Amino acid sequence: MVKERISIFDMFKIGIGPSSSHTLGPWRAAQRFIDKLKGRNVLQKVEGIHILLYGSLAKTGIGHGTDIAVLLGLSGDDPVTFDVHRVMPKVQEIKSSGKIDLGAERVVSFSYTTDLLFLYTESLPYHPNAVTFQAFLRDGTAVSETYYSIGGGFVVQEDDTVGVLQEVDLAFPVDTAQELMMWCMRTGLKISDLVMENELAWRSEEETKRGITQIFHTIKDCIYKGCHTMGVLPGGLLVERRASKMNKRLLKDRVYHGYESWINAIRDGGKDFGYILDWVSCFALAVNEENASFGRVVTAPTNGASGVIPAVLQYYIIFYDGYDENKIIQFIATASEIGSIFKKGATISAAMGGCQAEIGVSSAMAAGALTECLGGSQRQVLMAAEIAMEHHLGLTCDPIGGLVQIPCIERNTMGAVKAITAAQLALNSNPDKAKVSLDVVVSTMWETAQDMNVKYKETADGGLAIKVPLSLPEC
Repeated sequence: MVKERISIFDMFKIGIGPSSSHTLGPWRAAQRFIDKLKGRNVLQKVEGIHILLYGSLAKTGIGHGTDIAVLLGLSGDDPVTFDVHRVMPKVQEIKSSGKIDLGAERVVSFSYTTDLLFLYTESLPYHPNAVTFQAFLRDGTAVSETYYSIGGGFVVQEDDTVGVLQEVDLAFPVDTAQELMMWCMRTGLKISDLVMENELAWRSEEETKRGITQIFHTIKDCIYKGCHTMGVLPGGLLVERRASKMNKRLLKDRVYHGYESWINAIRDGGKDFGYILDWVSCFALAVNEENASFGRVVTAPTNGASGVIPAVLQYYIIFYDGYDENKIIQFIATASEIGSIFKKGATISAAMGGCQAEIGVSSAMAAGALTECLGGSQRQVLMAAEIAMEHHLGLTCDPIGGLVQIPCIERNTMGAVKAITAAQLALNSNPDKAKVSLDVVVSTMWETAQDMNVKYKETADGGLAIKVPLSLPEC
Protein backbone atom coordinates (compact mmCIF):
# COMPACT_ATOMS: atom_id res chain seq x y z
CA MET A 1 0.00 0.00 0.00
CA VAL A 2 1.34 3.42 -0.99
CA LYS A 3 1.80 5.75 1.98
CA GLU A 4 1.05 9.45 1.87
CA ARG A 5 4.37 11.27 1.66
CA ILE A 6 4.10 15.01 2.09
CA SER A 7 6.84 17.50 1.30
CA ILE A 8 7.32 21.00 2.69
CA PHE A 9 6.11 22.28 -0.68
CA ASP A 10 2.88 20.31 -0.41
CA MET A 11 2.00 22.08 2.83
CA PHE A 12 3.24 25.48 1.63
CA LYS A 13 2.14 26.39 -1.88
CA ILE A 14 2.36 29.76 -3.61
CA GLY A 15 -0.93 30.79 -5.15
CA ILE A 16 -3.68 33.36 -5.45
CA GLY A 17 -6.46 33.93 -2.89
CA PRO A 18 -8.98 33.68 -1.49
CA SER A 19 -9.18 29.91 -0.89
CA SER A 20 -6.87 26.92 -1.30
CA SER A 21 -9.73 24.44 -1.53
CA HIS A 22 -12.10 26.62 -3.56
CA THR A 23 -9.64 28.65 -5.65
CA LEU A 24 -6.21 27.03 -5.87
CA GLY A 25 -7.54 23.45 -5.95
CA PRO A 26 -10.11 24.03 -8.74
CA TRP A 27 -7.49 26.05 -10.63
CA ARG A 28 -5.11 23.09 -10.48
CA ALA A 29 -7.92 20.71 -11.43
CA ALA A 30 -8.66 22.79 -14.54
CA GLN A 31 -4.98 22.66 -15.47
CA ARG A 32 -4.98 18.89 -15.04
CA PHE A 33 -8.02 18.60 -17.31
CA ILE A 34 -6.29 20.59 -20.03
CA ASP A 35 -3.23 18.34 -19.64
CA LYS A 36 -5.53 15.33 -19.99
CA LEU A 37 -6.96 16.69 -23.26
CA LYS A 38 -3.45 17.32 -24.56
CA GLY A 39 -2.33 13.86 -23.50
CA ARG A 40 -5.16 12.32 -25.50
CA ASN A 41 -4.37 14.57 -28.46
CA VAL A 42 -7.92 15.92 -28.52
CA LEU A 43 -7.49 19.54 -27.40
CA GLN A 44 -7.65 20.82 -30.99
CA LYS A 45 -10.88 18.84 -31.52
CA VAL A 46 -12.77 20.50 -28.64
CA GLU A 47 -15.83 22.49 -29.74
CA GLY A 48 -17.28 23.37 -26.33
CA ILE A 49 -16.86 22.89 -22.62
CA HIS A 50 -19.06 22.59 -19.53
CA ILE A 51 -18.00 23.04 -15.89
CA LEU A 52 -20.13 21.51 -13.11
CA LEU A 53 -19.52 22.60 -9.51
CA TYR A 54 -20.91 20.42 -6.70
CA GLY A 55 -21.44 20.70 -2.95
CA SER A 56 -19.38 23.32 -1.16
CA LEU A 57 -17.77 24.45 -4.42
CA ALA A 58 -21.24 25.39 -5.64
CA LYS A 59 -22.58 26.89 -2.41
CA THR A 60 -19.64 29.18 -1.68
CA GLY A 61 -18.00 29.12 -5.09
CA ILE A 62 -18.80 32.70 -6.08
CA GLY A 63 -17.53 34.13 -2.79
CA HIS A 64 -14.41 31.97 -2.94
CA GLY A 65 -13.62 32.73 -6.58
CA THR A 66 -14.09 29.15 -7.79
CA ASP A 67 -15.59 30.35 -11.06
CA ILE A 68 -12.63 32.67 -11.61
CA ALA A 69 -10.12 29.93 -10.79
CA VAL A 70 -11.49 27.34 -13.20
CA LEU A 71 -11.65 29.83 -16.06
CA LEU A 72 -8.04 30.90 -15.55
CA GLY A 73 -6.91 27.30 -15.13
CA LEU A 74 -8.62 26.25 -18.36
CA SER A 75 -6.97 29.24 -20.06
CA GLY A 76 -3.52 27.87 -19.25
CA ASP A 77 -2.63 30.46 -16.60
CA ASP A 78 -0.66 29.39 -13.51
CA PRO A 79 -1.47 30.68 -9.99
CA VAL A 80 2.21 30.91 -9.03
CA THR A 81 3.15 33.31 -11.82
CA PHE A 82 -0.07 34.86 -13.14
CA ASP A 83 -0.22 38.63 -12.64
CA VAL A 84 -2.73 39.21 -9.83
CA HIS A 85 -3.73 42.52 -11.41
CA ARG A 86 -4.89 40.60 -14.50
CA VAL A 87 -7.27 38.26 -12.65
CA MET A 88 -10.46 40.28 -12.97
CA PRO A 89 -9.75 41.78 -16.42
CA LYS A 90 -8.98 38.32 -17.86
CA VAL A 91 -12.18 36.80 -16.48
CA GLN A 92 -14.24 39.77 -17.64
CA GLU A 93 -12.73 39.35 -21.09
CA ILE A 94 -13.88 35.72 -21.19
CA LYS A 95 -17.38 36.67 -20.05
CA SER A 96 -17.83 39.56 -22.48
CA SER A 97 -16.29 37.87 -25.52
CA GLY A 98 -18.19 34.61 -25.10
CA LYS A 99 -14.96 32.71 -25.82
CA ILE A 100 -12.28 30.91 -23.86
CA ASP A 101 -8.80 30.01 -25.07
CA LEU A 102 -8.24 26.49 -23.71
CA GLY A 103 -4.63 26.03 -22.67
CA ALA A 104 -3.85 29.17 -24.69
CA GLU A 105 -4.07 26.88 -27.73
CA ARG A 106 -7.72 26.33 -28.66
CA VAL A 107 -10.39 29.07 -28.73
CA VAL A 108 -13.96 27.83 -28.26
CA SER A 109 -17.30 29.46 -27.55
CA PHE A 110 -18.13 29.77 -23.85
CA SER A 111 -21.13 31.15 -22.01
CA TYR A 112 -20.57 31.95 -18.34
CA THR A 113 -24.30 31.61 -17.59
CA THR A 114 -24.97 28.29 -19.36
CA ASP A 115 -21.60 26.49 -19.52
CA LEU A 116 -20.60 27.04 -15.87
CA LEU A 117 -23.15 25.38 -13.61
CA PHE A 118 -23.48 25.73 -9.83
CA LEU A 119 -25.28 22.58 -8.66
CA TYR A 120 -26.27 23.88 -5.23
CA THR A 121 -28.34 20.85 -4.20
CA GLU A 122 -26.03 18.13 -5.51
CA SER A 123 -23.01 16.62 -3.81
CA LEU A 124 -20.75 13.73 -4.73
CA PRO A 125 -19.97 11.11 -2.07
CA TYR A 126 -16.17 11.15 -2.18
CA HIS A 127 -15.69 14.75 -1.01
CA PRO A 128 -17.83 17.92 -0.70
CA ASN A 129 -15.53 19.88 -3.05
CA ALA A 130 -16.13 18.37 -6.48
CA VAL A 131 -15.86 19.74 -10.01
CA THR A 132 -16.56 17.99 -13.30
CA PHE A 133 -15.18 19.20 -16.63
CA GLN A 134 -16.83 18.08 -19.87
CA ALA A 135 -15.19 18.72 -23.23
CA PHE A 136 -17.35 18.18 -26.32
CA LEU A 137 -15.44 17.12 -29.43
CA ARG A 138 -16.24 17.82 -33.08
CA ASP A 139 -16.96 14.10 -33.74
CA GLY A 140 -19.84 14.16 -31.26
CA THR A 141 -18.00 12.41 -28.42
CA ALA A 142 -17.03 13.95 -25.10
CA VAL A 143 -14.28 13.75 -22.49
CA SER A 144 -15.40 14.06 -18.87
CA GLU A 145 -13.30 14.11 -15.70
CA THR A 146 -14.23 14.74 -12.06
CA TYR A 147 -11.77 16.19 -9.57
CA TYR A 148 -11.95 16.72 -5.82
CA SER A 149 -10.26 19.64 -4.07
CA ILE A 150 -9.50 18.08 -0.70
CA GLY A 151 -7.98 21.10 1.08
CA GLY A 152 -4.73 23.02 1.02
CA GLY A 153 -4.62 22.99 -2.78
CA PHE A 154 -4.44 19.18 -2.93
CA VAL A 155 -6.43 17.72 -5.85
CA VAL A 156 -7.36 14.09 -6.46
CA GLN A 157 -9.73 12.02 -8.53
CA GLU A 158 -11.78 9.19 -7.05
CA ASP A 159 -9.75 5.98 -7.29
CA ASP A 160 -6.78 8.10 -8.33
CA THR A 161 -4.10 9.31 -5.94
CA VAL A 162 -1.95 11.33 -8.35
CA GLY A 163 -0.29 14.23 -6.55
CA VAL A 164 -1.05 13.01 -3.03
CA LEU A 165 0.17 9.44 -2.49
CA GLN A 166 3.73 9.04 -3.65
CA GLU A 167 6.15 6.16 -3.94
CA VAL A 168 8.95 7.93 -2.09
CA ASP A 169 11.49 6.22 0.14
CA LEU A 170 12.00 8.63 3.04
CA ALA A 171 14.87 8.34 5.50
CA PHE A 172 12.42 8.89 8.38
CA PRO A 173 8.84 8.03 7.34
CA VAL A 174 6.31 9.68 9.64
CA ASP A 175 2.54 9.31 9.83
CA THR A 176 1.94 10.13 13.49
CA ALA A 177 3.43 12.29 16.21
CA GLN A 178 4.50 9.13 18.04
CA GLU A 179 6.51 8.01 15.00
CA LEU A 180 8.04 11.47 14.71
CA MET A 181 9.09 11.37 18.35
CA MET A 182 10.53 7.87 17.89
CA TRP A 183 12.81 9.05 15.07
CA CYS A 184 13.85 12.12 17.05
CA MET A 185 14.79 9.96 20.05
CA ARG A 186 16.72 7.49 17.91
CA THR A 187 18.68 10.12 16.00
CA GLY A 188 18.78 13.08 18.37
CA LEU A 189 17.73 15.28 15.45
CA LYS A 190 15.51 18.29 15.81
CA ILE A 191 12.21 18.01 13.99
CA SER A 192 13.34 20.54 11.38
CA ASP A 193 16.58 18.63 10.75
CA LEU A 194 14.66 15.39 10.33
CA VAL A 195 12.36 17.11 7.81
CA MET A 196 15.32 18.41 5.82
CA GLU A 197 16.75 14.89 5.68
CA ASN A 198 13.45 13.58 4.32
CA GLU A 199 13.32 16.34 1.70
CA LEU A 200 16.46 14.81 0.14
CA ALA A 201 14.18 12.11 -1.27
CA TRP A 202 12.71 14.75 -3.59
CA ARG A 203 15.57 17.17 -4.27
CA SER A 204 18.94 18.42 -3.07
CA GLU A 205 19.34 20.39 0.15
CA GLU A 206 20.21 23.53 -1.81
CA GLU A 207 17.05 23.21 -3.93
CA THR A 208 14.94 22.79 -0.79
CA LYS A 209 16.52 25.85 0.80
CA ARG A 210 15.94 27.90 -2.35
CA GLY A 211 12.31 26.78 -2.41
CA ILE A 212 11.78 27.72 1.24
CA THR A 213 13.42 31.08 0.59
CA GLN A 214 10.96 31.66 -2.25
CA ILE A 215 8.12 30.76 0.10
CA PHE A 216 9.40 33.24 2.67
CA HIS A 217 9.84 36.04 0.14
CA THR A 218 6.24 35.55 -0.96
CA ILE A 219 5.12 35.69 2.68
CA LYS A 220 7.07 38.84 3.54
CA ASP A 221 5.97 40.58 0.34
CA CYS A 222 2.37 39.72 1.15
CA ILE A 223 2.66 41.06 4.72
CA TYR A 224 4.36 44.24 3.60
CA LYS A 225 1.88 44.90 0.80
CA GLY A 226 -1.09 44.17 3.07
CA CYS A 227 0.24 46.60 5.68
CA HIS A 228 0.47 49.36 3.08
CA THR A 229 -2.72 48.94 1.07
CA MET A 230 -5.94 50.74 1.91
CA GLY A 231 -9.43 50.35 0.55
CA VAL A 232 -12.45 48.06 0.67
CA LEU A 233 -12.33 44.31 0.05
CA PRO A 234 -14.14 43.00 -3.05
CA GLY A 235 -17.29 40.90 -2.85
CA GLY A 236 -20.02 43.26 -1.69
CA LEU A 237 -19.68 43.09 2.11
CA LEU A 238 -17.85 46.44 2.03
CA VAL A 239 -15.29 45.26 4.58
CA GLU A 240 -12.67 47.96 5.05
CA ARG A 241 -9.01 47.01 5.19
CA ARG A 242 -7.56 47.58 8.67
CA ALA A 243 -3.92 46.50 8.52
CA SER A 244 -2.71 49.66 6.79
CA LYS A 245 -4.35 51.92 9.35
CA MET A 246 -2.96 49.84 12.22
CA ASN A 247 0.51 49.94 10.67
CA LYS A 248 0.41 53.72 10.39
CA ARG A 249 -0.93 54.21 13.92
CA LEU A 250 1.58 51.87 15.54
CA LEU A 251 4.59 53.36 13.73
CA LYS A 252 3.53 56.94 14.49
CA ASP A 253 6.03 59.16 12.63
CA ARG A 254 8.90 56.68 12.26
CA VAL A 255 10.37 56.78 8.74
CA TYR A 256 11.35 53.69 6.72
CA HIS A 257 11.98 52.59 3.15
CA GLY A 258 11.27 48.95 2.30
CA TYR A 259 10.88 45.77 4.33
CA GLU A 260 14.21 45.78 6.20
CA SER A 261 13.95 49.34 7.47
CA TRP A 262 10.27 48.75 8.25
CA ILE A 263 11.32 45.92 10.58
CA ASN A 264 13.75 48.24 12.36
CA ALA A 265 11.06 50.91 12.66
CA ILE A 266 8.74 48.39 14.32
CA ARG A 267 11.51 47.30 16.72
CA ASP A 268 12.12 50.91 17.68
CA GLY A 269 8.61 50.98 19.17
CA GLY A 270 9.70 48.76 22.05
CA LYS A 271 8.35 45.53 23.48
CA ASP A 272 5.25 46.57 25.38
CA PHE A 273 2.80 43.66 25.53
CA GLY A 274 -0.06 45.58 23.94
CA TYR A 275 2.23 46.91 21.22
CA ILE A 276 3.44 43.43 20.28
CA LEU A 277 -0.08 42.03 20.39
CA ASP A 278 -1.29 44.74 18.02
CA TRP A 279 1.49 43.95 15.57
CA VAL A 280 0.70 40.21 15.57
CA SER A 281 -2.90 41.05 14.72
CA CYS A 282 -1.78 43.55 12.10
CA PHE A 283 0.43 40.99 10.34
CA ALA A 284 -2.37 38.41 10.24
CA LEU A 285 -4.91 40.96 9.00
CA ALA A 286 -2.51 42.11 6.29
CA VAL A 287 -2.08 38.64 4.80
CA ASN A 288 -5.75 37.75 4.85
CA GLU A 289 -6.83 41.08 3.44
CA GLU A 290 -4.47 40.37 0.55
CA ASN A 291 -5.92 36.86 0.31
CA ALA A 292 -9.47 38.22 0.16
CA SER A 293 -8.40 40.56 -2.65
CA PHE A 294 -7.09 37.81 -4.96
CA GLY A 295 -3.54 38.64 -3.92
CA ARG A 296 -0.48 36.39 -3.97
CA VAL A 297 -0.31 34.32 -0.79
CA VAL A 298 1.11 31.06 0.52
CA THR A 299 -1.18 28.26 1.67
CA ALA A 300 -0.20 27.69 5.28
CA PRO A 301 -1.65 25.10 5.13
CA THR A 302 -4.67 26.73 3.44
CA ASN A 303 -5.50 30.16 2.04
CA GLY A 304 -8.25 30.81 4.56
CA ALA A 305 -5.70 30.28 7.34
CA SER A 306 -2.78 31.81 5.47
CA GLY A 307 -2.22 34.64 7.96
CA VAL A 308 -1.47 32.64 11.11
CA ILE A 309 1.98 31.26 10.31
CA PRO A 310 3.21 34.47 8.62
CA ALA A 311 2.08 36.51 11.63
CA VAL A 312 3.88 34.25 14.12
CA LEU A 313 6.98 34.04 11.91
CA GLN A 314 7.04 37.83 11.57
CA TYR A 315 6.64 38.13 15.35
CA TYR A 316 9.65 35.85 15.79
CA ILE A 317 11.71 37.75 13.22
CA ILE A 318 11.07 41.16 14.75
CA PHE A 319 10.77 40.60 18.46
CA TYR A 320 13.22 37.69 18.82
CA ASP A 321 15.73 38.88 16.22
CA GLY A 322 14.94 35.86 14.05
CA TYR A 323 15.67 37.49 10.68
CA ASP A 324 18.12 34.74 9.78
CA GLU A 325 17.86 32.41 6.79
CA ASN A 326 18.60 29.27 8.80
CA LYS A 327 16.05 30.18 11.48
CA ILE A 328 13.38 30.87 8.85
CA ILE A 329 14.09 27.51 7.19
CA GLN A 330 13.89 25.85 10.63
CA PHE A 331 10.54 27.52 11.31
CA ILE A 332 8.93 26.54 8.01
CA ALA A 333 10.32 22.99 8.05
CA THR A 334 8.99 22.33 11.56
CA ALA A 335 5.60 23.81 10.72
CA SER A 336 5.29 21.62 7.63
CA GLU A 337 5.84 18.42 9.62
CA ILE A 338 3.16 19.33 12.16
CA GLY A 339 0.75 20.14 9.33
CA SER A 340 1.44 16.87 7.54
CA ILE A 341 0.52 14.89 10.67
CA PHE A 342 -2.90 16.59 10.71
CA LYS A 343 -3.27 16.07 6.95
CA LYS A 344 -2.60 12.34 7.29
CA GLY A 345 -4.55 11.75 10.50
CA ALA A 346 -7.49 14.09 10.03
CA THR A 347 -8.05 16.81 7.41
CA ILE A 348 -7.03 20.33 6.45
CA SER A 349 -10.26 20.91 4.53
CA ALA A 350 -12.92 23.15 6.11
CA ALA A 351 -15.49 21.47 3.87
CA MET A 352 -14.65 18.24 5.70
CA GLY A 353 -13.89 19.47 9.20
CA GLY A 354 -14.94 23.06 9.70
CA CYS A 355 -12.52 25.84 10.56
CA GLN A 356 -10.71 23.70 13.15
CA ALA A 357 -9.17 22.04 10.09
CA GLU A 358 -7.78 25.34 8.84
CA ILE A 359 -7.21 27.90 11.61
CA GLY A 360 -6.74 25.14 14.16
CA VAL A 361 -4.13 23.30 12.11
CA SER A 362 -2.29 26.49 11.15
CA SER A 363 -2.18 27.53 14.81
CA ALA A 364 -0.75 24.15 15.77
CA MET A 365 1.85 24.40 13.00
CA ALA A 366 2.88 27.90 14.09
CA ALA A 367 3.01 26.93 17.76
CA GLY A 368 5.30 23.97 17.10
CA ALA A 369 7.56 25.96 14.79
CA LEU A 370 7.91 28.86 17.21
CA THR A 371 8.67 26.48 20.08
CA GLU A 372 11.55 24.82 18.24
CA CYS A 373 12.99 28.17 17.12
CA LEU A 374 12.89 29.40 20.73
CA GLY A 375 14.93 26.41 21.86
CA GLY A 376 12.20 24.00 22.89
CA SER A 377 12.75 20.24 22.89
CA GLN A 378 11.06 17.91 20.42
CA ARG A 379 8.50 16.96 23.08
CA GLN A 380 7.79 20.60 23.81
CA VAL A 381 7.25 21.24 20.09
CA LEU A 382 4.61 18.51 19.93
CA MET A 383 3.09 19.73 23.19
CA ALA A 384 2.75 23.25 21.81
CA ALA A 385 1.03 21.95 18.67
CA GLU A 386 -1.36 19.91 20.80
CA ILE A 387 -2.23 22.85 23.06
CA ALA A 388 -2.96 25.09 20.07
CA MET A 389 -5.29 22.59 18.42
CA GLU A 390 -6.96 21.55 21.67
CA HIS A 391 -8.38 25.05 21.96
CA HIS A 392 -9.68 25.14 18.39
CA LEU A 393 -11.61 21.86 18.52
CA GLY A 394 -15.13 22.24 17.12
CA LEU A 395 -14.46 25.58 15.41
CA THR A 396 -17.02 25.95 12.62
CA CYS A 397 -16.61 27.37 9.12
CA ASP A 398 -19.46 29.82 8.52
CA PRO A 399 -18.34 32.50 6.06
CA ILE A 400 -20.81 35.36 5.70
CA GLY A 401 -21.85 35.76 2.08
CA GLY A 402 -19.63 32.79 1.20
CA LEU A 403 -16.64 35.15 1.27
CA VAL A 404 -13.31 34.48 2.98
CA GLN A 405 -13.68 37.67 5.03
CA ILE A 406 -16.03 37.49 8.03
CA PRO A 407 -15.15 35.85 10.38
CA CYS A 408 -12.18 34.35 8.50
CA ILE A 409 -9.82 37.34 8.55
CA GLU A 410 -10.12 37.99 12.28
CA ARG A 411 -9.86 34.28 13.04
CA ASN A 412 -6.32 34.38 11.72
CA THR A 413 -5.42 36.92 14.41
CA MET A 414 -6.89 34.61 17.04
CA GLY A 415 -5.03 31.61 15.66
CA ALA A 416 -1.74 33.51 15.73
CA VAL A 417 -2.17 34.68 19.32
CA LYS A 418 -3.17 31.18 20.45
CA ALA A 419 -0.08 29.77 18.75
CA ILE A 420 2.21 32.14 20.64
CA THR A 421 0.44 31.36 23.91
CA ALA A 422 0.69 27.61 23.25
CA ALA A 423 4.42 27.93 22.56
CA GLN A 424 5.00 29.85 25.78
CA LEU A 425 3.00 27.32 27.79
CA ALA A 426 4.95 24.41 26.29
CA LEU A 427 8.30 26.11 26.90
CA ASN A 428 7.37 26.54 30.56
CA SER A 429 6.01 23.01 31.01
CA ASN A 430 7.25 19.47 31.42
CA PRO A 431 5.86 17.47 28.46
CA ASP A 432 6.19 14.25 30.47
CA LYS A 433 3.32 15.46 32.63
CA ALA A 434 1.01 16.30 29.72
CA LYS A 435 -2.34 14.52 29.81
CA VAL A 436 -3.15 14.87 26.11
CA SER A 437 -0.85 13.84 23.26
CA LEU A 438 -0.75 15.37 19.80
CA ASP A 439 -1.96 12.10 18.27
CA VAL A 440 -4.95 12.07 20.62
CA VAL A 441 -5.91 15.62 19.66
CA VAL A 442 -5.53 14.78 15.94
CA SER A 443 -7.85 11.80 16.38
CA THR A 444 -10.29 13.90 18.40
CA MET A 445 -10.30 16.59 15.76
CA TRP A 446 -11.18 14.04 13.08
CA GLU A 447 -13.98 12.55 15.16
CA THR A 448 -15.30 16.05 15.84
CA ALA A 449 -15.18 16.77 12.12
CA GLN A 450 -17.22 13.67 11.33
CA ASP A 451 -19.81 14.57 13.98
CA MET A 452 -20.09 18.21 12.88
CA ASN A 453 -23.26 19.20 11.07
CA VAL A 454 -22.61 19.79 7.38
CA LYS A 455 -24.03 23.33 7.58
CA TYR A 456 -20.95 24.33 9.59
CA LYS A 457 -18.54 23.02 6.93
CA GLU A 458 -17.94 25.88 4.48
CA THR A 459 -21.44 25.85 3.05
CA ALA A 460 -22.59 29.27 4.36
CA ASP A 461 -25.76 27.44 5.48
CA GLY A 462 -25.27 27.91 9.23
CA GLY A 463 -23.72 29.93 12.04
CA LEU A 464 -22.79 33.55 11.39
CA ALA A 465 -23.42 33.03 7.69
CA ILE A 466 -27.18 32.99 8.28
CA LYS A 467 -27.40 34.96 11.52
CA VAL A 468 -25.75 38.18 10.38
CA PRO A 469 -27.62 40.31 7.83
CA LEU A 470 -25.32 41.22 4.96
CA SER A 471 -26.07 44.92 5.48
CA LEU A 472 -24.51 44.97 8.95
CA PRO A 473 -20.95 46.28 9.36
CA GLU A 474 -18.17 43.97 10.45
CA CYS A 475 -17.65 43.87 14.19
